[in-house]
Amino acid sequence: MHIPILLCGFICGWPYGLIIGLVLPVFRSMLFGMPPMFPTAVAMAFELAAYGLMTGLLYKLLPKKNVSIYASLIISMVCGRIVWGIVSFFLYGLNETAFTWEIFMAGAFLNAIPGIVIQIIIIPVAVIALSKAKLIESVS
Repeated sequence: MHIPILLCGFICGWPYGLIIGLVLPVFRSMLFGMPPMFPTAVAMAFELAAYGLMTGLLYKLLPKKNVSIYASLIISMVCGRIVWGIVSFFLYGLNETAFTWEIFMAGAFLNAIPGIVIQIIIIPVAVIALSKAKLIESVS
């Protein structure tokens, strides 16, 4: 779900990225039972909403250069993971379960390394290709 939301922010802008990011994990959980609604889908909804918001906003505000795509993407990924950690801390607390620093680091970064690498490769290539095809605002 991360790649479509990141792309949505770049392509459709921050309002759509925010809304789709917030709705998609909960909707997918209701339809398919995965990810589990609580706490995973709820925390992921806030994480993906931050992704969509930040990619759309940064892509709009930063100069239209290839390096700005990478900057927007990496900043958005860090912000989304921080939001996920904060929301998870509160949700796990409701369950009276500890959300430790180790759980945050493992969930946000260590276990996510393959996905992070794939996102850093695929998203900029897709945005640059869409830009060159004149389907989104041009990148220099």
